[in-house]
Amino acid sequence: QVQLVESGGGLVQAGGSLRLSCAASGRTSGFYAVGWFRQAPGKEREFVAAISSNGGSTHHVDSVKGRFTISRDNAKNTVYLQMNSLKPEDTAVYYCAARSPGGYAVYTSRNNYNYWGQGTQVTVSS
Repeated sequence: QVQLVESGGGLVQAGGSLRLSCAASGRTSGFYAVGWFRQAPGKEREFVAAISSNGGSTHHVDSVKGRFTISRDNAKNTVYLQMNSLKPEDTAVYYCAARSPGGYAVYTSRNNYNYWGQGTQVTVSS
């Protein structure tokens, strides 16, 4: 089992920055692929970014390319989502998800992940 805990969310003005963290505990001896998803009120949960188990591959949805960056520190069992130039439409609950074992691919579908965190709220004011 892998437990995921997100942190770093909050209220920020448009144009500001936040860094989300996803800390993993439990059976993390095997590397795992990680994705960030978000869900705004009344909308489906959508893919934001993903990173492979070794950090060698990443993928970001078009709407965040150039503004968000996913990264990881395997020594700390933590994955990050650096969010810059935030917009009001980025407001959502952000979830991290892990796939174990992960291999060296990135995964963009919710169905590919078998562990989820509880989410952290990001609110961007205009």
